[in-house]
Amino acid sequence: MCSRLSFITTSEKIQKELNIQVEGLLRTSYNISPTQHCYIIKNSIPDQLDYVTWGMIPHWSLTGKNEGKLIHARAENIITSTSFRIPIRQRRCLVVVDSFYDITESNDPKNCKARRFFSPNGELITIAGVWDTWLKDNYELKSFSIITNKEDLSLTTRLPLIIQDSEKRRKWLSDIPIDEIVDLLQSTEIIPLDFHYVSYNELVENTNSFQLHLRID
Repeated sequence: MCSRLSFITTSEKIQKELNIQVEGLLRTSYNISPTQHCYIIKNSIPDQLDYVTWGMIPHWSLTGKNEGKLIHARAENIITSTSFRIPIRQRRCLVVVDSFYDITESNDPKNCKARRFFSPNGELITIAGVWDTWLKDNYELKSFSIITNKEDLSLTTRLPLIIQDSEKRRKWLSDIPIDEIVDLLQSTEIIPLDFHYVSYNELVENTNSFQLHLRID
Protein backbone atom coordinates (compact mmCIF):
# COMPACT_ATOMS: atom_id res chain seq x y z
CA MET A 1 0.00 0.00 0.00
CA CYS A 2 1.15 3.53 -0.71
CA SER A 3 1.95 4.56 2.87
CA ARG A 4 4.24 7.58 2.47
CA LEU A 5 5.11 10.00 -0.33
CA SER A 6 8.23 11.83 -1.46
CA PHE A 7 8.32 15.17 -3.27
CA ILE A 8 11.84 16.17 -4.22
CA THR A 9 11.97 18.15 -7.45
CA THR A 10 12.46 21.60 -8.95
CA SER A 11 10.22 24.25 -10.49
CA GLU A 12 12.01 23.68 -13.80
CA LYS A 13 11.18 19.97 -13.77
CA ILE A 14 7.52 20.71 -12.98
CA GLN A 15 7.40 23.14 -15.90
CA LYS A 16 9.11 20.73 -18.30
CA GLU A 17 7.17 17.55 -17.49
CA LEU A 18 3.76 18.91 -16.47
CA ASN A 19 3.72 22.28 -18.26
CA ILE A 20 2.81 24.05 -15.04
CA GLN A 21 4.43 27.33 -14.08
CA VAL A 22 5.45 27.42 -10.42
CA GLU A 23 5.53 30.67 -8.48
CA GLY A 24 7.68 30.88 -5.37
CA LEU A 25 9.67 28.14 -3.69
CA LEU A 26 8.47 24.55 -3.63
CA ARG A 27 8.07 22.86 -0.25
CA THR A 28 9.91 19.58 -0.68
CA SER A 29 9.99 16.55 1.58
CA TYR A 30 11.47 13.05 1.51
CA ASN A 31 8.81 11.75 3.87
CA ILE A 32 5.20 12.90 3.57
CA SER A 33 2.87 10.98 5.86
CA PRO A 34 -0.94 11.01 5.99
CA THR A 35 -2.45 14.25 7.38
CA GLN A 36 0.53 16.20 6.02
CA HIS A 37 0.51 18.35 2.88
CA CYS A 38 1.43 17.42 -0.67
CA TYR A 39 1.13 19.09 -4.07
CA ILE A 40 -1.79 18.16 -6.28
CA ILE A 41 -3.27 19.38 -9.55
CA LYS A 42 -7.03 19.88 -9.17
CA ASN A 43 -9.49 19.58 -12.04
CA SER A 44 -10.92 22.98 -11.10
CA ILE A 45 -7.54 24.68 -11.77
CA PRO A 46 -5.54 22.26 -13.97
CA ASP A 47 -2.75 24.70 -14.75
CA GLN A 48 -1.37 25.14 -11.23
CA LEU A 49 -0.20 23.22 -8.17
CA ASP A 50 -2.16 23.32 -4.93
CA TYR A 51 -0.70 22.41 -1.53
CA VAL A 52 -3.30 20.17 0.10
CA THR A 53 -3.71 17.85 3.11
CA TRP A 54 -3.44 14.11 2.50
CA GLY A 55 -6.44 12.29 3.98
CA MET A 56 -9.77 13.42 2.61
CA ILE A 57 -12.20 15.25 4.86
CA PRO A 58 -15.64 14.99 3.21
CA HIS A 59 -17.57 18.23 2.86
CA TRP A 60 -20.29 16.71 5.04
CA SER A 61 -17.94 15.98 7.97
CA LEU A 62 -19.27 17.34 11.27
CA THR A 63 -15.86 18.07 12.80
CA GLY A 64 -13.53 18.71 9.87
CA LYS A 65 -10.92 16.63 11.67
CA ASN A 66 -8.37 14.72 9.61
CA GLU A 67 -7.71 11.41 11.31
CA GLY A 68 -5.95 9.89 8.32
CA LYS A 69 -8.73 7.37 7.70
CA LEU A 70 -9.46 8.35 4.11
CA ILE A 71 -5.96 8.45 2.64
CA HIS A 72 -6.87 5.82 0.02
CA ALA A 73 -9.84 5.16 -2.22
CA ARG A 74 -10.21 1.78 -3.94
CA ALA A 75 -10.64 2.05 -7.70
CA GLU A 76 -13.04 -0.91 -7.82
CA ASN A 77 -15.67 0.63 -5.51
CA ILE A 78 -15.01 4.38 -5.55
CA ILE A 79 -17.98 5.04 -7.85
CA THR A 80 -20.49 3.88 -5.19
CA SER A 81 -18.57 4.74 -2.01
CA THR A 82 -20.37 7.14 0.33
CA SER A 83 -17.26 9.23 0.89
CA PHE A 84 -16.01 9.27 -2.70
CA ARG A 85 -18.94 8.96 -5.11
CA ILE A 86 -19.37 12.73 -5.50
CA PRO A 87 -15.65 13.64 -5.58
CA ILE A 88 -14.91 11.01 -8.26
CA ARG A 89 -17.54 12.62 -10.45
CA GLN A 90 -16.77 16.27 -9.72
CA ARG A 91 -13.44 16.72 -7.92
CA ARG A 92 -10.59 14.70 -9.38
CA CYS A 93 -6.90 15.48 -9.05
CA LEU A 94 -3.38 14.30 -9.79
CA VAL A 95 -0.97 13.89 -6.88
CA VAL A 96 2.56 14.87 -7.90
CA VAL A 97 5.48 12.93 -6.37
CA ASP A 98 8.97 11.82 -7.30
CA SER A 99 8.39 8.48 -5.54
CA PHE A 100 6.28 6.74 -2.93
CA TYR A 101 6.85 4.20 -0.16
CA ASP A 102 5.17 0.91 0.65
CA ILE A 103 5.37 -0.35 4.25
CA THR A 104 4.99 -3.95 5.41
CA GLU A 105 4.25 -4.20 9.11
CA SER A 106 4.96 -7.28 11.24
CA ASN A 107 4.72 -8.32 14.88
CA ASP A 108 8.39 -9.19 14.56
CA PRO A 109 10.35 -5.91 14.15
CA LYS A 110 12.94 -7.76 12.05
CA ASN A 111 10.28 -8.45 9.42
CA CYS A 112 9.05 -4.86 9.05
CA LYS A 113 10.02 -3.62 5.59
CA ALA A 114 9.77 -0.44 3.53
CA ARG A 115 10.11 -0.10 -0.24
CA ARG A 116 10.56 3.02 -2.34
CA PHE A 117 8.90 2.97 -5.78
CA PHE A 118 10.12 5.37 -8.44
CA SER A 119 10.27 5.89 -12.20
CA PRO A 120 13.39 4.28 -13.71
CA ASN A 121 13.95 7.30 -15.97
CA GLY A 122 13.60 9.79 -13.12
CA GLU A 123 10.28 11.25 -14.28
CA LEU A 124 7.80 12.67 -11.83
CA ILE A 125 4.89 10.37 -10.99
CA THR A 126 1.29 11.59 -11.18
CA ILE A 127 -1.16 9.56 -9.12
CA ALA A 128 -4.92 9.69 -9.66
CA GLY A 129 -6.83 11.08 -6.69
CA VAL A 130 -9.95 12.85 -5.52
CA TRP A 131 -10.28 15.97 -3.39
CA ASP A 132 -12.91 17.76 -1.36
CA THR A 133 -13.38 21.01 0.54
CA TRP A 134 -14.65 21.22 4.11
CA LEU A 135 -16.09 24.63 4.87
CA LYS A 136 -17.22 26.19 8.12
CA ASP A 137 -17.98 29.88 8.40
CA ASN A 138 -15.03 31.49 6.59
CA TYR A 139 -12.63 28.60 7.18
CA GLU A 140 -11.90 26.38 4.18
CA LEU A 141 -9.92 23.14 4.31
CA LYS A 142 -8.97 21.19 1.18
CA SER A 143 -7.88 17.56 1.34
CA PHE A 144 -7.34 14.60 -0.97
CA SER A 145 -7.20 10.81 -1.21
CA ILE A 146 -5.08 8.61 -3.45
CA ILE A 147 -6.81 6.05 -5.65
CA THR A 148 -5.36 2.53 -5.49
CA ASN A 149 -5.63 -0.41 -7.88
CA LYS A 150 -6.39 -3.99 -7.01
CA GLU A 151 -3.53 -5.83 -5.34
CA ASP A 152 -0.53 -6.57 -7.54
CA LEU A 153 0.13 -10.19 -6.60
CA SER A 154 3.71 -10.07 -7.85
CA LEU A 155 4.44 -7.22 -5.45
CA THR A 156 1.97 -8.30 -2.73
CA THR A 157 0.62 -4.79 -2.36
CA ARG A 158 -1.93 -2.36 -3.76
CA LEU A 159 -0.23 0.21 -5.95
CA PRO A 160 -1.66 3.66 -6.60
CA LEU A 161 -3.44 4.33 -9.90
CA ILE A 162 -0.73 6.14 -11.85
CA ILE A 163 -1.57 8.23 -14.91
CA GLN A 164 1.56 9.13 -16.90
CA ASP A 165 0.14 9.55 -20.40
CA SER A 166 -0.35 13.29 -21.07
CA GLU A 167 -3.66 12.80 -22.87
CA LYS A 168 -5.04 10.65 -20.06
CA ARG A 169 -3.88 13.27 -17.55
CA ARG A 170 -5.77 15.95 -19.47
CA LYS A 171 -8.84 13.74 -19.67
CA TRP A 172 -8.74 12.89 -15.96
CA LEU A 173 -8.80 16.60 -15.11
CA SER A 174 -11.56 17.37 -17.64
CA ASP A 175 -15.34 17.39 -17.29
CA ILE A 176 -16.09 13.90 -18.58
CA PRO A 177 -19.07 11.51 -18.16
CA ILE A 178 -19.02 8.69 -15.66
CA ASP A 179 -18.39 5.97 -18.26
CA GLU A 180 -15.13 7.67 -19.31
CA ILE A 181 -14.12 8.01 -15.66
CA VAL A 182 -14.69 4.27 -15.22
CA ASP A 183 -12.55 3.58 -18.28
CA LEU A 184 -9.68 5.55 -16.73
CA LEU A 185 -10.12 3.77 -13.40
CA GLN A 186 -9.80 0.46 -15.24
CA SER A 187 -6.90 1.64 -17.37
CA THR A 188 -4.36 -1.00 -18.34
CA GLU A 189 -1.63 1.55 -19.00
CA ILE A 190 1.67 -0.17 -18.19
CA ILE A 191 3.72 2.06 -15.90
CA PRO A 192 7.33 0.92 -15.48
CA LEU A 193 8.42 1.31 -11.88
CA ASP A 194 11.59 0.37 -10.08
CA PHE A 195 11.78 -0.23 -6.35
CA HIS A 196 14.31 -0.96 -3.67
CA TYR A 197 14.21 -1.43 0.08
CA VAL A 198 14.85 1.57 2.30
CA SER A 199 15.15 2.09 6.04
CA TYR A 200 11.86 1.16 7.70
CA ASN A 201 12.85 2.72 11.03
CA GLU A 202 13.80 6.08 9.55
CA LEU A 203 10.62 6.18 7.51
CA VAL A 204 8.22 5.49 10.37
CA GLU A 205 10.17 7.76 12.72
CA ASN A 206 9.37 10.60 10.29
CA THR A 207 12.96 11.25 9.31
CA ASN A 208 13.10 13.77 6.47
CA SER A 209 16.45 13.12 4.83
CA PHE A 210 17.97 12.11 1.48
CA GLN A 211 18.94 8.86 3.22
CA LEU A 212 15.35 7.70 2.77
CA HIS A 213 16.02 7.45 -0.96
CA LEU A 214 19.03 5.22 -0.46
CA ARG A 215 18.90 1.50 -1.09
CA ILE A 216 19.61 -0.87 1.78
CA ASP A 217 20.42 -4.59 1.54
